[in-house]
Amino acid sequence: MNDTQTDILISGGGVAGLTAAAAFGTAGFTVTLVDPAPPVTDAGADGADLRTTAFLQPARDLLDRAGLWARLAPHATPLAIMRIVDAAGDTAVSRDFAASDISDEPFGWNLPNWLLRREMVARLADMENVTFLSGTGFASMVARLDRALVRLTDGRQIAARLVVGADGRNSAVREAAGIPVKTTRYGQKAITFAVTHPAPHNNISTEVHRSGGPFTLVPLPDHDGMPCSSIVWMADGPQIKALAAMDDARFAAAVNDRSAGVNGTLTPVGPRSVWPIITQTAQSLTARRTALIAEAAHVMPPIGAQGLNTSLKDLAALLTLAEKHRDSLGADDMLTAYDKTRQTDLHIRTTGIDALNRASQFANPLLQDLRGLGLRALHDVAPVRRRLMRLGSGISD
Repeated sequence: MNDTQTDILISGGGVAGLTAAAAFGTAGFTVTLVDPAPPVTDAGADGADLRTTAFLQPARDLLDRAGLWARLAPHATPLAIMRIVDAAGDTAVSRDFAASDISDEPFGWNLPNWLLRREMVARLADMENVTFLSGTGFASMVARLDRALVRLTDGRQIAARLVVGADGRNSAVREAAGIPVKTTRYGQKAITFAVTHPAPHNNISTEVHRSGGPFTLVPLPDHDGMPCSSIVWMADGPQIKALAAMDDARFAAAVNDRSAGVNGTLTPVGPRSVWPIITQTAQSLTARRTALIAEAAHVMPPIGAQGLNTSLKDLAALLTLAEKHRDSLGADDMLTAYDKTRQTDLHIRTTGIDALNRASQFANPLLQDLRGLGLRALHDVAPVRRRLMRLGSGISD
């Protein structure tokens, strides 16, 4: 009975876990957030996450609900147009999907991950009902009918009505709950970095398709007075490994050879980071007193800004159910409803992204032609185009 008591214990201090802590705290729950690695909140520090995240409209609404958007909005770059360039043939063909077709607002807003952590940590520091144990991780748990007893890596024990696993693709919470996963490997990796360029990006996010995987440019604020974009380049693992090892001159040449001339001559700036591309799905999103969100529940290739936005849909569903079930927080009926609410959407999105990724890998000219014809059909039939954009953006009809 000497355990520390909390309504919700969240394992994982990444963007999803930090957002969850702010959202549940804003809703009035007592929250304990744990992560073994202190968040890196400076772009120049070792270990900084230099990737960027595009928040679609529903994700923005959740950030606002969590008291975070007012902090983030001044740093956000709007995404007004999604452009897909098919560069498989002799001449690159581009097609635009404009947010104005379906909304008075942009598709979304792009933000650097290190800055997200800085502003989110600052938000949590202002919340009396949220405790962030940075540098302390989840070790184990025993889930009982009325609560879960969680042991942390520093030896202390916390009793929580609900444990939320937001601790990534190798989730310790998922493992402790005994939930298996299915993993699909594509033989791909991704390299991410920033570039400056002479032509303005005009708030256009561009995916360039050839073979091996997409080359995606996402708008960022200007860098040293020059237009700037973040790039995610997916390709076969050995190719990405070779790119990561290149000197600056050879790497810049390879980048410009792959970019199909988008935004003019690209100049890489800052460091490069590499990670593997997989699809991974948990067999269940719940166990007794336990719910999984974000990459603890699902991992998908970084196409169409679906990854974290799908993660925040998990959080939004769980938060709504927690508010509805305050007196029975973490009980079986609430968790059953959460799993049922999310499974259909997750199946649609993971299946769709898997298909898009496999199509992007086509090296066979005939298959590349079929991909181009499919893209043309999706773009040129206006009702289909609008429906596809609403689905991808998560905007309700």
